[in-house]
Amino acid sequence: MITAVDTNILLDILIPGESHSESSKRLLDKHLSSGKLILCEVVFAELAARFPSEQELKLFLAETGMRLVQSNEKSLHIAGMRWAEFAKKRRKDRFPCGNCGNVFEAACPKCKAVLTKRQLVLGDFLIGAHALVHADCLLSRDLGVYRSNFRDLKIVSSA
Repeated sequence: MITAVDTNILLDILIPGESHSESSKRLLDKHLSSGKLILCEVVFAELAARFPSEQELKLFLAETGMRLVQSNEKSLHIAGMRWAEFAKKRRKDRFPCGNCGNVFEAACPKCKAVLTKRQLVLGDFLIGAHALVHADCLLSRDLGVYRSNFRDLKIVSSA
């Protein structure tokens, strides 16, 4: 079994005191014992920001049994297409209430400018598409983005 790993699972074990550190570690160990752990370029780059040198990052990956697998044209195309679908459907100026589902606009009380939501970045779609093409599942705690936009991808969470 080939398992792709999202950055948040790795940060759980790298950042001291993270609330999901134990469950993420167990999840990584379980999936490593049943196959290979891979990561895409986006996850590699996000991890690089946490290490003082490239050598230390490579040592961490070697010690944890993870390897970088380059994206291919198919995964990049899927990422672009799914991101475009997402962007078309999304209204950046509307907010759904998490309690009752009412959809509303929000404005700054001082200047009255309409507030907008953060658009999911293409990186989330690159990670999802990479996992879809190169792996059997993705380890992540960002369930919303992947379950909404990658329904054909198996997501496993440590939460």
